[in-house]
Amino acid sequence: MPELPEVEVVRRGLERWVSGRVVKTVEVRHPRAVRRHLAGPEGFAKALAGQRVGEAMRRGKYLWLPLDDSPYSVLAHLGMSGQLLVQPEDVPDEKHLRIRIRFQDGQGTELRFVDQRTFGGLSLHENTPDGLPDVIAHIARDPLDPLFDDAAFHTALRARRTTIKRALLDQSLISGVGNIYADEALWRSKLHYERPTGTLTRPRTAELLGHIRDVMNDALAAGGTSFDSLYVNVNGESGYFDRSLDAYGREDEPCRRCGTPMRRRAWMNRSSYFCPRCQRAPRVSS
Repeated sequence: MPELPEVEVVRRGLERWVSGRVVKTVEVRHPRAVRRHLAGPEGFAKALAGQRVGEAMRRGKYLWLPLDDSPYSVLAHLGMSGQLLVQPEDVPDEKHLRIRIRFQDGQGTELRFVDQRTFGGLSLHENTPDGLPDVIAHIARDPLDPLFDDAAFHTALRARRTTIKRALLDQSLISGVGNIYADEALWRSKLHYERPTGTLTRPRTAELLGHIRDVMNDALAAGGTSFDSLYVNVNGESGYFDRSLDAYGREDEPCRRCGTPMRRRAWMNRSSYFCPRCQRAPRVSS
């Protein structure tokens, strides 16, 4: 699933090509794409018609488009394969086109939501006083947010009494970090994914946060991570950070630091990639 860098790349594209435009019509081609909108396809289309799209926003992996002069926002759920594409109106429809949004101006482009697996979708939600769609009000700030509180994160991390990778994937503790970038940041920090959070000192937490920010900024510079054609930006282009990954997907390849073959372990219906020498497993107390 897309993580913070991939979602931020899409947000920047929407900010450039969609924000400030007024919706003319909305065509919902598959009802599952608006299943989270209780009023259904017709209600979704009617609610958006005539609305001006505000500044594209993101928190962690969550992306939304506020509506100017309205207390509502359009929340995008990209799921496993969702894509928000800005396309010329005369370009043939994609095979898995689910929603089409056209605008009142003469720019000649439209916003399309394409989703092969139909796990994602768009929905309309009321905003909280902080400007977030109400259904994601519980989501923590992400490490690239200027208001992210490093000291509060360390305190919460120590109190959580769990293991470090579980904590990094807890979106109520820190948002935007998923399986790929957790493995990358832990490799850079020389921390095993099962390291208990209660053992992290304040300097160690600060070092980890620094590596999380570095790997995410590196990924942003590369346009995100794409392993197949399912993740693209609004122009349909794939990111190439997968070429720079140090841990994720590198089972049996030499560690870029010490040369030891990288390992993969099944973990919470996912995989964890790590170096057994650089990232030593914590001792199990008897």
